[in-house]
Amino acid sequence: MRPEIELLVGYLAKTGQKVTRQRLLVAERFLAAEGHLSAEELYHVMLDEGTKVGLATVYRSLKTLVAAGLAQERRFPDGAARYEAVFGEPLHDHLVCTECGAIMEMPNPCVDRLYQMAQAEHGFVATSHRLVITGRCAACSQR
Repeated sequence: MRPEIELLVGYLAKTGQKVTRQRLLVAERFLAAEGHLSAEELYHVMLDEGTKVGLATVYRSLKTLVAAGLAQERRFPDGAARYEAVFGEPLHDHLVCTECGAIMEMPNPCVDRLYQMAQAEHGFVATSHRLVITGRCAACSQR
């Protein structure tokens, strides 16, 4: 079993929630996906692959993954809630093209230093941050 799924199962047990087949299917598919998916996008991916799951189940499962610390909900300029797997992922920020809507991840060593400084100087344990830079991607800039 993937370590992420083990963490999810442990979280569900700790919070008194059931480990259901559909919840695990949503978690597995989400964790295998790349990028930043909305609940609707994940739902359609699963349907296209032949997995029968309800949209409400996808929404609830994503919320559970966020609560378990395996995903983060992000809101980009388009306003849609998008989800990103965070287990074992390095800190990064996002570049969002205002023309085509592309979302690109950008490693940010400055944020790593800020996290370390916050801990060292203030004893503060940061759990998340948000930096979104909007503009035009290289492809749109060339048009």
